[in-house]
Amino acid sequence: MKVATVDATEERNLRAEFQVAGFPTFKLFKGGKRNQPTEFRGEREAEVIVEWMRQKAGPSAIFLEDAVAAAAFLAAHPVAAIGFFRDGLDKDAQLFHEVADSDTLNVAMALTDRRELFEKYNVTGEMVCLFRKDSSSEPRVDFRVNEALGGLDGEELTHFLAVQSLELVVEYTRESSPRIFEAKIPNHLLLFLNKTEASQRELLGGFRDAAAPFRGQVLFIVADVSGEGAGLLHFFGLQAGEAPAACFIHVGTSTKYRLAATEGLAAPSLRAFCQAVLEGRVEPYLMSQDGPQDWDRRPVKVLVGKNFAQVAFDEGKDVFVKFYAPWCPHSKAMAAAWEELGEKYQNHEDVVIAEMDATTNEVAEIAIRAYPTLYYFPMGQGRKMIEYKGPRDLASFTQFLESKGELPAQVALEDPKAPSQEPAKNDSGPSERREEL
Repeated sequence: MKVATVDATEERNLRAEFQVAGFPTFKLFKGGKRNQPTEFRGEREAEVIVEWMRQKAGPSAIFLEDAVAAAAFLAAHPVAAIGFFRDGLDKDAQLFHEVADSDTLNVAMALTDRRELFEKYNVTGEMVCLFRKDSSSEPRVDFRVNEALGGLDGEELTHFLAVQSLELVVEYTRESSPRIFEAKIPNHLLLFLNKTEASQRELLGGFRDAAAPFRGQVLFIVADVSGEGAGLLHFFGLQAGEAPAACFIHVGTSTKYRLAATEGLAAPSLRAFCQAVLEGRVEPYLMSQDGPQDWDRRPVKVLVGKNFAQVAFDEGKDVFVKFYAPWCPHSKAMAAAWEELGEKYQNHEDVVIAEMDATTNEVAEIAIRAYPTLYYFPMGQGRKMIEYKGPRDLASFTQFLESKGELPAQVALEDPKAPSQEPAKNDSGPSERREEL
């Protein structure tokens, strides 16, 4: 195995080809396949990287010759998949190997074309069988290869394995986080509890009982506020002392919902809550700080969730808002220019320059995906808003405001001089630790 480095700031074509979104990024190429690298997503520590490379150096899926080998394989792994193919060398079997190479799956993989094993496991036709030792789950689920539609679909198989290999209830940790998000289950229900408290540990049984009907649609996650789950409290506007609590999130939109404390956390309440959210019968929960009493005394006005609509949608004013994160280096870098803008317009009664900490405040129908994000709300009816994507300097901000939301010289996103943004960390887990471009 050879190791090489690429300076992606110089090799821009390679950066684009391999979709490098931040530094450092590690990709493994096997078998000379340029278009199918596997990305390393673990901790950036030498021992972890070396162990990952050792694992990837071997075969991605082993071949099972007989029933003894199959039984030993299944006994050795809590979650395992066996691909049953008529020919262990045909295109579907090769695609199975490619799926097994994926670093997003936590599944032991094997395949066979032996008739003896087809009969032993009651397999008719080509299929992939997933075997689970988790007592709360079905011990086996099957993914049938649709030969009439051209054979195995790699993306569908990957999604099937990612979803079905997850435990019915997953505890959030740094190790489980990649599997949680790579499964791409559209909704998550999180139970925040303190596992040092016996009374709160007793809630786990009901949480597990509620999960089964929603497998594949809602992922049930335990967040231990006395451990690694404490890192998620911030994203839901919770304090550790508020545990136990249940929160639902639509992953794609980051829309959040809270189960009222009066409803309790027993299995029937959890099931009813999930169903009500899925059917659109629950109002989203929007985080908001309590605004400071002097929020409007500085040149840059301080907005929170509770007063945002009143200020931003004032029909008699042009309002320019910076959505930022206190920890974000890009937000810090433009802070001085934003203050200068506020000072320049502080005596204009029809212009408001404002900012909002988007990590602790949310606004309906405005999803902040990166920090800082700038939106202009022009005066008038209709609640119109325009995202600003130009240079972050006083002159450009001024031109944008004076032209009522137009900036002819806006920088294209692909331009290397375009302003940088930090991905927002407002889903049910923090993003990877690396410097974003």
